[in-house]
Amino acid sequence: MRDLQGKVAVVTGAGSGIGAATARRLHQLGVHIVLGARRGHRLKEIADELGNERVAWAEVDIREPEQVEDLFAVAVDAFGGVDCVVANAGVGAYGGILDLDDTEIRELIDTNLTGTVWCVRHAVPLLAAREGGDIVLVSSVAGLRGRQDEAVYAATKHGVVGLAGSLDRELRPQGIRVTAMCPGATDTEFAMGKGRTPDMPQLRTMMRADDVADAIAYALGQPTSMRTLLWSMRSIASEN
Repeated sequence: MRDLQGKVAVVTGAGSGIGAATARRLHQLGVHIVLGARRGHRLKEIADELGNERVAWAEVDIREPEQVEDLFAVAVDAFGGVDCVVANAGVGAYGGILDLDDTEIRELIDTNLTGTVWCVRHAVPLLAAREGGDIVLVSSVAGLRGRQDEAVYAATKHGVVGLAGSLDRELRPQGIRVTAMCPGATDTEFAMGKGRTPDMPQLRTMMRADDVADAIAYALGQPTSMRTLLWSMRSIASEN
């Protein structure tokens, strides 16, 4: 495994769940972290928790390309560039194709898919300036096989897997590795109130955000002579 000490990572959706866990794990490894999420107060709490050492943050809605541009500008201003991007920001909602309203459908597509594209577009020039780097796109097992009552969500996550596969072919000659992370059900705030409830017994058997964060850190720490294209993971209790 290569040393990540001193690398600069931008993590979106860093206010909670997998994003926050990833930021903490990478910070432990000596990485300079740039946190991005819609809830700025959450980012400040995490930065304060980490002692504000090697940490910068910006409140950002990745559905807005101008805000994504500002996030990466913070990374350049604070740390001089970017070595890796964990595009994790996403939303979820369960329901049949006729159950979700128009606003929910737009939010799923604009956040999970379009927002991820904006992150990649702003990251690539900065990674190329470093003559290589990493892009980790957090998709889902739903991006490999959609289940009942998650058609729109699954469609967005299939799109992220397709985006990662094509980007790998496009960017590999520039030394940029692209990985699609496809975790199964994870005990986070995901879809809370939109198909999940805090008292669901199923939460106890799900993966933890730290489990996924460790996988992301492992992918980033691989020798530059190899790459992971897609990593699918599920809890031992999962039957799917």
